[in-house]
Amino acid sequence: MNKVTFYHAGCPVCVSAEEQILDLLDQKNVDLEIVHFVEAKGRIGEAQNLGVKSVPALVTNGQVLHINFGASMEDVKKAVGVA
Repeated sequence: MNKVTFYHAGCPVCVSAEEQILDLLDQKNVDLEIVHFVEAKGRIGEAQNLGVKSVPALVTNGQVLHINFGASMEDVKKAVGVA
């Protein structure tokens, strides 16, 4: 099973992308994890280490797929209060 992680910050662009990703992957054999940075501030560093530069982003097979720019990681960190 392919492990896929979708990172986002909860903005309208991110939520729309999440809904579309869920629809697309619903019919596949995929282990999908959704990481909402407002709820999981501690995962921001992990995402950056994987190469996530902006959200929404999908990480699969070590590749980062940036989807429809919503916010930079620096903006995300400011919004959730992470230095």
